[in-house]
Formats: sequence, C-alpha cells, structure tokens
Amino acid sequence: MATTGFPAHAGTAASVPAAATPAATPAAASAADPTTAHVVLAGAPAPSQPAPGAAPWRRTLHFELVKLLAQWRVRVALAACWLVPAAFVVAVGQQTQLPADTVFGRWMHASGWAGSLVVLGFCCTWALPLLTALVAGDAFAVEDRLGTWRHLLLVVRSPRRIFAAKALSSTAVVGLMVVGLTASSIAGGLLGGTGHDLVGLSGQPLPAGRAAGLVLLAWGCALVGALAYAAVGLLGSVALGRSPMGLAAPALLAVVLQGAQLFPLPAVVRLALPSQVLLGWRGLFTAPAQTGPLLAGLATALAWTAVATAAAYVLFVRRDFANPTDDGTGRSALLLGVAPLVGVLVASTVVVAVATPASGTGIERAQVERAVATSFAHLYRLQTDELHRPSVTEQQLATGATCDRAGGRYAARGPGSDWRCVVTWHLPGAQAVGSAVYQLDVAADGRFVADGDGPKEVNGYFTVRTPHGDQANPLWQVDGLVDLMAPPPSKG
Repeated sequence: MATTGFPAHAGTAASVPAAATPAATPAAASAADPTTAHVVLAGAPAPSQPAPGAAPWRRTLHFELVKLLAQWRVRVALAACWLVPAAFVVAVGQQTQLPADTVFGRWMHASGWAGSLVVLGFCCTWALPLLTALVAGDAFAVEDRLGTWRHLLLVVRSPRRIFAAKALSSTAVVGLMVVGLTASSIAGGLLGGTGHDLVGLSGQPLPAGRAAGLVLLAWGCALVGALAYAAVGLLGSVALGRSPMGLAAPALLAVVLQGAQLFPLPAVVRLALPSQVLLGWRGLFTAPAQTGPLLAGLATALAWTAVATAAAYVLFVRRDFANPTDDGTGRSALLLGVAPLVGVLVASTVVVAVATPASGTGIERAQVERAVATSFAHLYRLQTDELHRPSVTEQQLATGATCDRAGGRYAARGPGSDWRCVVTWHLPGAQAVGSAVYQLDVAADGRFVADGDGPKEVNGYFTVRTPHGDQANPLWQVDGLVDLMAPPPSKG
C-alpha cells in the first residue's frame, strides 16, 4: 500500500502501516517494492524525481516542522527567546549599576535601543550557537536514535526531499528564535520608556529612527551568522549519526572561535572566520560606518552556510540506509565533513588577503589615534550640551590624539591594555590648547575602552555638575572600535 500521510507521532515506527515495512536487504527490497529500491541501495545516487506515491512536498515540510516543534526543549527555547530579553532589559534598566563592560551597556539608561544591542552582543557570543545546536544539531541524529529512517524514507521516497525539509524546518525555527530575540529585546527597551537617541560607538548621536533601523539591520546580520552555525549543526548531525557530538558541533565551533578571537591573530585570518559577522555588526554604529569587516563577515558566513549544507547533503544521499548498523559515521564521513570547512577557511583567508588592505593585527597607532580623536570630538559636543556651553563644531575643535604603549617601550601596534593617549582640542576664541589623558584597553577584535585620566573637569570623574544637577560624564569612559580593515598609514 502506498501511503502519502505521516505518522501521528514523530519518528515512531508503530504508526507506519505494516504492509509498508521495507525489506531487510536491497535485493529483497527490489523484489518486494520496486518503487522504493533506490532508497535502500548502498551508495546509490538519489533520483532526480521522487517515486510515484511519495508524500507531497508541502506535507513533508509540515511534518518536519511539527516534529521539531513538538520537542519540549525547542518549545522552552522558543518561549525563552520571546520573553527573557524583554524581562532582562527592563530589569537592568531599573538598576543603578549597568553592564558597562559590554558594548552599549553604559548607555542602557539613556536609550532603550542600547538594551537590544546588549542582548545582541550576548547572543552573538553564546546564545545563538547554543540555540542552533539545539535545533539543527539533532535534526538527523534523532532518526538514528529512534530507528525511524526506513519508515521515513518509505513514506517520502526521496532522500533529497527529506534533507531539504529538515534543513528548511531547522532554518525556519532558528529564524523564529532570532525574530523573538529581536522583538523581545526591542520591546523591553521601549517598555522601559527610553526609546531615545542612541550614542554610537564613535560617540555620535543616532536619532531614534536611525537607531531603530540600525538595530534591526544588526540583528539581521546576526541571523546570517546563526545560519552558518546551523549549517554546521546539520553537517555534524549527518556526519556523526547518533553520537551526541553532532549536537555539540555548533557549540564546540563557537568555543574554538571564541578562543581564537582572544589571540592577536592576523587581521586577514580574523576577518575570514565565520564568527566575524557576529562582531562586524558593531561597525554599523561608528562614524563613518566600518562596512568592510561587516561585509567580509557576511560573505564568510554565507560561504560557510553553503559549503556545510552541501557537504551534509552529499553525506546524506550517500548513506547506506539498508544497513541498520550504519548511522553514516566513519572516517570518510569525518573527512568529507571537515575537509570542506577547512577549505572554505583557507579560501576565505586568501580572498581577504588579496581583496582588502588588511594587514598585521589591524591595530596600528594611526588607526587608534584616529578612532580616539573621533570619539572624543563627538562626546565633547555631547558634554557641551549637558553643561549648556556655547555649541562648537568638530571642525572648530580640530581634535587630535597621540598614543603610545607602555610609555613608548613597545611598538604602538596590536591589542593590549597598556595603551595611553593624549587628546588635544581647540576652542573658538581661546589661545590655550585643551588636553586630556586616556588609558586604553584595546581588544584583539578592535574594540577599545578608554578610561579618562584627567583633568577632573573634563574626563577625570564619572559625573559632571550641570545646571540641573550631577549628570553622567560622557567623556569619563569612552567605547570605540578600530577598523581592522583600514588602510595602513602612509609612510613619510
């Protein structure tokens, strides 16, 4: 009996009609039911068209979605994605202590859009890899554990269709999670009543409308990065069979990449990592926008998604489903799973090295000085407004910075916490040149935090005295971002 329906309970053999049970061997399968012989032949290429009587494509996708959403852990994760960010942003907004060590954390009281970006930063570090592992890392392995491959293949009769349905359903659920994180974190900021202008990573003011667009764009970039992890999860699930290591593949990759980000890798290697897009979105909030690292990250993430998905597909259609002891694992499976990813990493590095001006660690004296001077000029105007002083333009300020490391004992390049910068500026009608000192901690990914070291009335204290009372001093601590893809400074 040919059936086009699906069992009521996902992956349960009992709901498959007894007459449709496949034969135990390829030869027997061909004799018993010629329309399903292609499914059980070891290593046989997949047919271009599904066999007659196969389940419709729409029902196949619907079945995989229902099966995925029926898992309690996926439901819990989905609920958390739609509820926890809003609760977090509202709760932190009520506190006096802010997560100032995170990007945009110190601005959570000033703008609700900062709360969404704090959530985004956390998700890009850990949450997104774990969520993709939860969804995509078990998409194929669950069939191995339950022993339901034969029944699924008998109903659908197209390995290609099964693979596409599982990949699309996993992508849809991951997308639903990211949409939930985005909507919830934004709602939390707006519920806190702080949907005001945002201060960018170069200290520039971002009106609420522009900030909203950039926040949505940043979450969209994060979704692209999440899809790369999801593709690795699919590949791990296919290549490692019922082994739990397939479920852990995206999380393990995230740990490795997080560790790599801590080291002063060459900029061309750093920009070619699939996790770059999860950091590159910060370039949207600088002035001018640092689009180069973001575009490199997007291209790399898309390449990883395509290559990992293709490798998973090849492994899946080559699998011998007639052998009940074969779960797709083995030396060849590992080779076909790892080699393409190593290849895309090498190719991405070569492309970045050839097509971009990135060199060294990407952190040079001139780039740091430019970033510090730009941020100071923007924030000085913000402080001027707080103190109700006469307005000045950045052209009038003519801000400059002179930076070194460890008092000049080391070459002024590379990440480190021993950077020191002296910022100078001019005021209209004044002969004296203003100066302020900052101690910098520059991370390997280009982000820096500058702590003000005086004078007190400029940047040496965390508050300033205004006509309306003490207010937060925007020049006390300064966040910034060094463009890792900026051209090297010209010599002479």
